[in-house]
Amino acid sequence: MSAAKSGKKVVIKIGTGVLTREPAGKLHHAMIARISQAIADLNGAGHQCIVVSSGAVGAGLNTFGLDTRPEKLEMLQACAAAGQAALMHLYETHFTHHDLKVAQLLLTHEDLKDEKRRANILQTLDSILQFPHIIPIINENDSVAVFELKVGDNDILSSIVAQLLHADLLVMLTSVPGLRGPDATSEDDIIETVDDIDTVLGFALDEKGALSVGGMQSKLQAVKDAVGAGIETIIAGGSHPEQLLELVEGGGTGTRFAAK
Repeated sequence: MSAAKSGKKVVIKIGTGVLTREPAGKLHHAMIARISQAIADLNGAGHQCIVVSSGAVGAGLNTFGLDTRPEKLEMLQACAAAGQAALMHLYETHFTHHDLKVAQLLLTHEDLKDEKRRANILQTLDSILQFPHIIPIINENDSVAVFELKVGDNDILSSIVAQLLHADLLVMLTSVPGLRGPDATSEDDIIETVDDIDTVLGFALDEKGALSVGGMQSKLQAVKDAVGAGIETIIAGGSHPEQLLELVEGGGTGTRFAAK
């Protein structure tokens, strides 16, 4: 059974700051339940949902009794290995409440650079998307990767996945409600629409949480890549996941970047 033809193919990137509670880095169970509900509603409306989820390293800190992100690479990898299992268990539990199942894909940038592996990833995702009741959840394979843990983040990965799938829309749920301009007077004072990404690249503040890797600068680079490939992109606040369907259907609160 294939998904409704009228629906959009939507890649949803969920940031660490949304999924975990700072500073301890524990998974935010109630938020994951709300996000799962929102994605289930989107799925129920006939849209294809592909999730790119951060949070593995942050989720694994508690396993090792840590309250801050470690600096040593091997400890980051250990936290990712423990945290990824916990993160996927939560997703699986909450999606089951909506009669949905999950499929996990752990990728590295090397996987996506290699032509043969890239083709295999696309075939796998295309096969999963033939079954509307299965939500693919993608994360960087931080337990074996090096580059991603040092300087990479899931913002860029979500943009690459969106381009690979020729998605209609990329939605980045983050800890801020959207992009603020230089004259913004509050956190909620955001730019609603951007027709030319190049005009706002200088607006980014290098903001990121204690458990995150990417800040607004990396998000805007990911947006630039996505819109350049013809994919409309939205940066919106993950603290209000209930608006996800509204965002996909043209409304909601966030910064909407027009595709080129």
